[in-house]
Amino acid sequence: MSKICQITGKKAMVGNNVSHSKRRTKRKFDVNLFTKKFYWVEQDCWITLTLSAAGLRTINKMGLDAAIKQAAENGYLTEVKMLY
Repeated sequence: MSKICQITGKKAMVGNNVSHSKRRTKRKFDVNLFTKKFYWVEQDCWITLTLSAAGLRTINKMGLDAAIKQAAENGYLTEVKMLY
């Protein structure tokens, strides 16, 4: 699985390391990702999501079902592992 949040769609960014002499070299800013299991009450099953810290806050704010529906509409949610 690639390093993309399944709820917010956040992915790695590219930037520069800047030394004291202002010399620039390329670097990558990775996303703060977690693999977390949730109990989805509407489907009556456990699911595993790979999400960022911002995605975790989104689920806490909106609820799991609403966050999954919004992510599916935006095209961020590609695969959800269901655990029975």
